[in-house]
Amino acid sequence: MLLNPAAERAAEPEYLVYRKSTYGSVLRRTFDASVATLALVAVSPVLALAALAILIEDGPPVVYTQPRAGQFERLFTMFKLRTMRKEDCVDRHSPASPRDPRVTRVGRVLRRLSIDELPQLLNVVRGDMSLVGPRPEMPFVLHGYERWQHLRHLVRPGLTCFWQVHLRSTVPLHRPEATALDIEYIRRASPRVDGMLIARTVLAIVNPKGAY
Repeated sequence: MLLNPAAERAAEPEYLVYRKSTYGSVLRRTFDASVATLALVAVSPVLALAALAILIEDGPPVVYTQPRAGQFERLFTMFKLRTMRKEDCVDRHSPASPRDPRVTRVGRVLRRLSIDELPQLLNVVRGDMSLVGPRPEMPFVLHGYERWQHLRHLVRPGLTCFWQVHLRSTVPLHRPEATALDIEYIRRASPRVDGMLIARTVLAIVNPKGAY
């Protein structure tokens, strides 16, 4: 099925035909900016409560900013609610376990419910990201990529993707198996696929089994 591509597709793709489409530019940008703006307004009370909880437990800063690789590997500043202790907010691989000592108690709740990712709606409004697309990586991770993995940066990174829906709790984002799903998305991106991925993501947030 389209939304269940085999994880075994981790080998280097034979080829990838990429064509810039109207959906990939004008229509998609309009949709992304409109939905992200409305979503920011809707979740503002949740963001306010989360910010207060972070302040009470570990003090400021509430928002954590970090450079990430965007489309064509141009760097941009990504926003997140801070879920790790201040001294641990450095460029390292993200926590791979709910018991990671770097994560605060409030942070565990925010990560489990994906509330920490909500400030990235502002990245979508700014045009750094899309609602759907490969998740943005930290620059140092790209140095370990195989050559073909850089193809994932042909499109804007997104809030959600095939990896987020299917492999988030089992396969690290930098692994070739995850990149293979990103390439699959680039091949098949369409309003229908984006809509299905957004719906799956909402369901995953409502039932956050395996999230951390």
